[in-house]
Amino acid sequence: MPQTNNISTSESNIEQHSIIKSIILHLLPGILILIFYIIVAPIFERNNIPSMNVLLLAIAVVLIPFELGFLLYQGKKKNGRLSLKGIILYRKPVRVWQYIVISLPCIIWALLLLGFVSQRIDNYVVDKVFFWLPEWFNMSNFINNLEQYSQGSLLLAGILGFVLNGIAGPVVEELYFRGYLLPRISRLKGWAPLVNVVLFSIYHFLTPWQNPARIVALLPMVYSVWWKKNIYIGIIVHCLANIIGSVASFILIMSLIR
Repeated sequence: MPQTNNISTSESNIEQHSIIKSIILHLLPGILILIFYIIVAPIFERNNIPSMNVLLLAIAVVLIPFELGFLLYQGKKKNGRLSLKGIILYRKPVRVWQYIVISLPCIIWALLLLGFVSQRIDNYVVDKVFFWLPEWFNMSNFINNLEQYSQGSLLLAGILGFVLNGIAGPVVEELYFRGYLLPRISRLKGWAPLVNVVLFSIYHFLTPWQNPARIVALLPMVYSVWWKKNIYIGIIVHCLANIIGSVASFILIMSLIR
């Protein structure tokens, strides 16, 4: 982790986004991912390829290029070259033990909410509220119907899930949402993390039924990032929580294809 003393930026010197601009920047990449998914998922479904693979493909060709590309573009405008200097904020160093003490409870809390509580109410909410969505839209059907897919598709989903959903996607999302967008609504003070979490949750247009659990699950992490002005806390929590989920899915997949 960077430990220099000149990387933090005074709150008063940070460019502030209007609420409208912030909403647009929070939600636009999610809209693009949704459009991509709606176009590609039916094609994959007709060819008996898991819809989960569409999401992973969207991370590679939509999420990362748009969010990282936008940050680099802002850096080029500011610095005259492709750079994240002055663009990614909240990089105030903390001690190693603080990463552990702060991150571990956030990871456990997120996994409990999203891995246990949410899974127990998702199907009910989908049946009662989102019943009108086509079956291929609900990616949880991937786990429920593993036996219908080829071993190659399942293995690809397991490997790419670890790389893209476990590491690359979360890192870029934290840079974009917590390193760029969150500091630029810092004028909202203690409300800024809540606004950021709510918009970040809505940005996941592919799983709207998870919004209540996702918001509650991510609040401790985002408030910790805001409190310590340190995006690495968010990166650690986001990556490890996703990696644990990806590894669990991969073990399930491997048990099937054996």
